[in-house]
Parts: sequence; structure tokens; C-alpha cells
Amino acid sequence: MQLDKETIRKIRGLIVFTIVILVGLLNYTVVLDAAGFLLHILFPFLLGGAIAFVLSVPMNSLRKRLFRNVKPCSRLASAAAPLCLVLTLLLVLAVLGLVVMVVLPELANTIRMLGNTLPEKVPVLLAKVETIFNNNPELILYLEELEASLNWEELLNQMVSFFRVGANTMLDSTISVATGIVSGVGTFFIAFVFACYILLQQSFLSRQMRKLFFAYMKEEHAKELMRICGLTHRIFSSFLTGQCVEAVILGVMFFIAMSIFRFPFALLVGVLIAFTALIPIFGAFIGCGVGVFLILTVDPKQALLFVIMFLILQQIEGNLIYPKVVGGSIGLPAIWVLAAVSLGGSLFGVIGMLVFIPAVSVLYTLLRENVHKQLDKKQLKIE
Repeated sequence: MQLDKETIRKIRGLIVFTIVILVGLLNYTVVLDAAGFLLHILFPFLLGGAIAFVLSVPMNSLRKRLFRNVKPCSRLASAAAPLCLVLTLLLVLAVLGLVVMVVLPELANTIRMLGNTLPEKVPVLLAKVETIFNNNPELILYLEELEASLNWEELLNQMVSFFRVGANTMLDSTISVATGIVSGVGTFFIAFVFACYILLQQSFLSRQMRKLFFAYMKEEHAKELMRICGLTHRIFSSFLTGQCVEAVILGVMFFIAMSIFRFPFALLVGVLIAFTALIPIFGAFIGCGVGVFLILTVDPKQALLFVIMFLILQQIEGNLIYPKVVGGSIGLPAIWVLAAVSLGGSLFGVIGMLVFIPAVSVLYTLLRENVHKQLDKKQLKIE
């Protein structure tokens, strides 16, 4: 059988690919270590890319609104990217500042209130404990037997040994934590600077990527890859927008409901739940925990009623609002939104929840397009 050069080249490439896969499987520990080392080196740049993508959503929106009628070659057009980047950073800082200004004073007032009411509640608690011991003499006998069975000298030696070891461990932990904080701050600074460079040169980088695709790929493959990249960017942007809208809706719902039923800390809890609701579906439970603790310091009965109200509003939000707002914005049916959240959360935690919803939406859209294309080829119409 006579083989042409193209077929020989494909067979050679397939053989090399198979050998590489086999060598990687036989030495998977080395491959995993190398991948971990490479990921550690590239992590600041990957984080910078993620930050740039998140900030690009409000930045591009501002650019479209403020510089819609500006000529591309004008001097004002060249200043559009830096100006919009500064406005975006100011907007993010304003939102974070608003959250801090609302949360910190309320938390300080709560701690101050606890400090004032705790001395009054301690005697009441001691009186209840004394009543329990008076009504149950067997508890006193049990404590006396326990005290008689204790070896106080051995217990004291164990405590001294524990604190000695604990002091060394605490010192090592403190050094490790301090080192981790310094390393984390440095990583975040590098990532933030890299993100700013990406945002300032979006057009240039996009043009370079298009040249790269068309230079080393067939034209139809490059066009298809560009279409998939555009689809992915559009879906991820819509997801971020929908997630923020949903968080604001949920926070407003809690603020209005708590104000109607005269729950304390209505504004604080509403802001906290709106902020934590950026984590899909399950994030609001973090704000609920803080809200229960705050209301519990004022009235335990209201804390129980707050939990009931939270469960009702959470059901409304999780089953009606979230799938419609977020799922509708990315073209993903409600059932697949819930499936993506559950799967992503079980595999990768919070990051998995945030990534899996738009990723599943991209796959869903591509699969739907391919299904319709195959049906059209077969000239089938399925109702």
C-alpha cells in the first residue's frame, strides 16, 4: 500500500503522541510534581488573569457607555482604557468601603453591648447552675469522686509539658503564618500589576492572539476557536453580571423582610447576605450564621424566627430567582445550574461553584449547536 507524505506525517505524530502518553502514565508522580511546580510558578499570572477578567466586565461596560461616540484614532480614545480602569478600581473600592462602613460599626456596637450586658447575665447563669446542683445531689457526689481520683501532680506535669510544646508549636506556627502572609501579599501584588497590564492592553493582546491562532492553525479551525473564545467570554461575563444582580436582589429582600418584621440589624444582615451571596446558592448561609449570632444577643426568639424567615427566602431565591436571573443570563436551564453548583462545589469548593456554572453553560451551548447540526444533516425535526 502506497502512503502519501501527509498520511505518514499523521501516523508519525500519532506514534509520538502515544509514546508521550505512555511515558507520562508510567512516571505519573514525576509529571504531577512537575505540574505542581509549574503551577506554583505561574500562579501569580493565572490569578492576575482571573482578576483582569472579573474587572474587565465593569470596565468594558463603562468604556462602551462613556466612549461610545469617540473616534478610534483620537487622543481621547487612547485615554479610554486608563480612565475606565481607574473608574473601575474606584467603584470596587467604593463597594468594599460601603460594606466595611456598614459592617464594622454594627459589629463594634454588638460587642460593646455584649460587654455591657454580660456582667448582668453571669449572676443569673451562676444561680441557674447552683439550682441544678441543688436539685441533683448525685452531680455533687460524681464531682467529688472525680476530684478524689485525679492525680494533681501528674496533671500539673502534663499541663507544663503541654504548654512547653505548645509554645514551640505556636512560635513555629507564627513564623509560618507570617511567612505565608508576606508571600500572599507579594503574590497578590504581582497578580494585580499583571491584571492592570492586561486590562490596559486588551486590544493589543486580542490582536496578538488572533494572529497566533491564524498563523499556526487552519483558517476554519482558527475561526471556530475564536468563536468558542468569544462565546466563553460572553457567557462568563453574563454569569458575573447575573451573580451580582442576584446578590443585590437577595440582600434587598432580606433588608425589606427584616424591616417589616422589626428584626434588629436589618441593614447589617442585608449587606452581609448580599456580599456572601456572591458565592452561588450556598453563600447566603454564611451571612445567615452571622445574622443568627447577632440577633441571638438581643432576643433568642427572634433568632429562631429569623432562621425560619431565612429558610423561606432561601427557597424562593434558590428555586425561582437564582435559576432565572443567573441561568437566564447565561442560557442554562435551571436544572443544569443546580447540577453545576453541586458538582463544582463537591470537587473544588467555592471556586468550583463559580467556575462550573459558566463552564457547563459553554459546554451546553456547544453541545446544543452540534445536536441541531447533526439533526439538520439527517433532516430530522424533533419537537
